[in-house]
Amino acid sequence: MPKSQLVELYAHGLGVIDDAHLEFGPGFNVLTGETGAGKTLLLGALELCLGGDGTSSRYAVLNDMRAVAVFSQSNGEEIVLTREASATGRLRSTLNGAPSSAEVLRTLAGELIVIHGQHDSLALRNRGEILRIIDVTGGVSTSALDEVRASLRKARGLRDSFGGDFAKRERELEFLRFQINELESVHISSATELSETLETLTRLTSLRDSQAALAQVVEELDADSDDAVLARLAKSIEKLPRGETYDAARESLRGALAQAREGLHELATLADPDAFDPTVLLELDERAALLQQVARKYGGSLPSALETLGRLHGELATQVDGGERLANLDDDISELETKEREAARHVRRQREFAAVKLTDAVRAQLPRVALPSATLRFDIDGDDGSDTQILFTPNPGLPEGPLQALASGGELSRVLLALSLEAAHEDVVAVFDEIDAGLGGQVAQQIGQCLREVGRQQQVLAVTHLASVAAQADHHFVIEKSVVRGLTATSVRQVIGEDRVREIARMLAGDEMTDEAKALANRLLETSR
Repeated sequence: MPKSQLVELYAHGLGVIDDAHLEFGPGFNVLTGETGAGKTLLLGALELCLGGDGTSSRYAVLNDMRAVAVFSQSNGEEIVLTREASATGRLRSTLNGAPSSAEVLRTLAGELIVIHGQHDSLALRNRGEILRIIDVTGGVSTSALDEVRASLRKARGLRDSFGGDFAKRERELEFLRFQINELESVHISSATELSETLETLTRLTSLRDSQAALAQVVEELDADSDDAVLARLAKSIEKLPRGETYDAARESLRGALAQAREGLHELATLADPDAFDPTVLLELDERAALLQQVARKYGGSLPSALETLGRLHGELATQVDGGERLANLDDDISELETKEREAARHVRRQREFAAVKLTDAVRAQLPRVALPSATLRFDIDGDDGSDTQILFTPNPGLPEGPLQALASGGELSRVLLALSLEAAHEDVVAVFDEIDAGLGGQVAQQIGQCLREVGRQQQVLAVTHLASVAAQADHHFVIEKSVVRGLTATSVRQVIGEDRVREIARMLAGDEMTDEAKALANRLLETSR
């Protein structure tokens, strides 16, 4: 049983479609109707449900538009995709009744249905889908290759955690050792060494400056030279006139001079040339500069630098401990790379063989889908054959090229039908939009038979104007347009029995219903059984 089936499609407020409700069955479903009746609009409603922007029918979206597509799956579950137009004209999306987005609907739609139109056979443009077809039809197993690649990714990731390959790891080890050596060569005594050094340096610098100032004062007051302040004061006192009148002043000045010399003596006793060592001061200054440089380079502070040193030691230990493991990993990776190449070559050979078989099978189907002069082949490239494409030529003697570049819209759809005959995708619903355009007679009947055959493997929906195609369907729906009181409306109904005979006859002979047309319609329907 196919995995997915489109069981219902409902459209409201889409152009001339007021209300249309279709209940599709398994196998081959066909939609017919006169040109302009609304078949394109119904496919537009389906496109909207699948997350599309409704480009083909956008102009027809009314403010109360609603489109619903219901899919059933083999496990009994249903998936309901809905698009509705708001009063502002924006489209709302829901999935199983819950608010969703167009992107979610598009992603899910890829697993449920594929639409092949005159200009939109996306399945043949997707190289991944072509590869899937080759693998499925050829029974190609990539499990061994996938397992080896998974192990290889894991081993490479583990090697990266140990520092990468040997050359990279050696560079990292060298840099780690350089940083550790740079930090250890400073011999940081504690996290507070910098602040303590700066404090001592400040104190000794202040002491040095005060001793220098004291020496200068002593020198200026009582130096050996005649210019010293106290020496000049003593000379000035001796120059005072003699006599009782000046004796009191002279004695007072001599007392002041004696007191000044006594004070100067006390200052001299404070001068200590050994109070500080200029060499120590220079060493402290250099030490503080070195500690500040290290602090700036490793975290902004001395505690951060010490923490960095500890972390670097840990990283070095990890790298060294992982050295032996890394050497083993390099051997493992080399062995896995060899296995990957062997497994890839094996998968490529399988895919090449499958591609040849599928090429022959699809070529045999081309005459059945009205491509008797065309030829194609599945081209395999890449280490594991995953680089695939379909090369095509519509007529003998012409160079082959990529299918999507050389095939017309109709040819593209019919190639897809030929491929579906050999490799039906049971998991999805296939929609063919006017695949039989421009065909007729026996060729059209063959197309109908092919669609019916594909319908045995997956649900098929097709839009057609040809009676010989419609007669092959398991379920037949007619889209009719009518004008009531000046308003155009479209209705959809399933036809069975005599109603279906009349619809097939209409497709054969037009509105003029003749006995001959009905008889031919009956023969077509009987032949299809």
